[in-house]
Amino acid sequence: MQTNLADFIKDTPDGRDADAILRKCVHCGFCTATCPTYQILGDELDGPRGRIYLMKQALEGQPVTNKTQLHLDRCLTCRSCETTCPSGVHYSRLLDIGRRVVDSRVQRSLVDRFARAALRKVVTTPVVFDALVRTGELMRPLLPGKLRQKLPPKIRPAGVFPQTAHARRMLVLGGCVQPALSPATNAAAARVLDRLGISLVAAERAGCCGAVSYHLSAEDEAREFMRHNIDAWWPHIEGGSEAVVITASGCGTMVKDYSHHLSRDPEYAEKAARVSELTKAISEVVLAESARLVALIPQPSSLIPRKVAFHPPCTLQHGLKIRGEIEALLLSLGVDLVPVRDAHLCCGSAGTYSILHPELAGRLRENKIAALTAGEPDEIVTANIGCQTHLQGATTRPVRHWIELVDELLTHGGK
Repeated sequence: MQTNLADFIKDTPDGRDADAILRKCVHCGFCTATCPTYQILGDELDGPRGRIYLMKQALEGQPVTNKTQLHLDRCLTCRSCETTCPSGVHYSRLLDIGRRVVDSRVQRSLVDRFARAALRKVVTTPVVFDALVRTGELMRPLLPGKLRQKLPPKIRPAGVFPQTAHARRMLVLGGCVQPALSPATNAAAARVLDRLGISLVAAERAGCCGAVSYHLSAEDEAREFMRHNIDAWWPHIEGGSEAVVITASGCGTMVKDYSHHLSRDPEYAEKAARVSELTKAISEVVLAESARLVALIPQPSSLIPRKVAFHPPCTLQHGLKIRGEIEALLLSLGVDLVPVRDAHLCCGSAGTYSILHPELAGRLRENKIAALTAGEPDEIVTANIGCQTHLQGATTRPVRHWIELVDELLTHGGK
């Protein structure tokens, strides 16, 4: 694609990145075939290729409007198009730049600005979010249906978090909403790794990974979250922790990108690169020990009494590039996995997307639930807290993190 970027951005780091990305696009349109919003809306401007043209126009100094902003806002940032693209167009990074430029030239409505600011404050402050969840639990019968759907039908207790001091140690990120909505997830991960001779440690001062702020165009705020986490983790890294383990694939995608987001920070660039290098999804850690894990399952593991559907979040398969590996692990542990069609498509959660674009998110969720339940599974497992709570709001089947299922198999053999 030929480009002629405007002077205001041409010789900036963002301009050079955008120019390189744009020039890779060959207009083939393969991306539209796997774009969730294009499939629903059928509008070229609500697909990756159309959005690329809109961003190109903005970067070349042409007029932008609220409609331009809306088409970019409707993107889920699922990155399915990146997996499909034969030319290797890094669409998500171009979108980051394009949204910044458009937001600088088109003022959002007061209501929109307030909603985004409120989301950033509430979601990224665990004390506030936890209090709201507890209040919601108490008032559940009185809540409107749509708000009630945002709460899990039952929050599973965490259970024991092992305190054994193994020679091998890894850090774990608690995250913003997962401790309140699914405290069992990190505790289950810690128990599984404990059986494998690995201690999982939570750094007390670590907090939000920065993804919520970043995707709501508060990038300076996001980088402050990143620096805060690096400061919290660094003494542990220097003390020998061999990995930063992430159980939420959305957070994992962001933390793996710390090296990119802080590459121009002279104080943190080197540390961020090290953190990104050490960051591992929980599946990567468990898969490296899969042979030992299988041997630990009480036999006969074939007595697992239920069928399971696995939902691979977009951040897992398109962001972290982990595809098919968790499914293979679950099969090796004796889990009866049902086939799921269109597994590459987004469920509609996408961080705060389901709150800001509830109609589109709802339609995507309906499609995803239909695909996940076609094989009549007894439960659904996934790898991201956002997807977990979003899907649970539309089904009576239990939805939980896959590591909780593995923990149960190790404890009971599925019986």
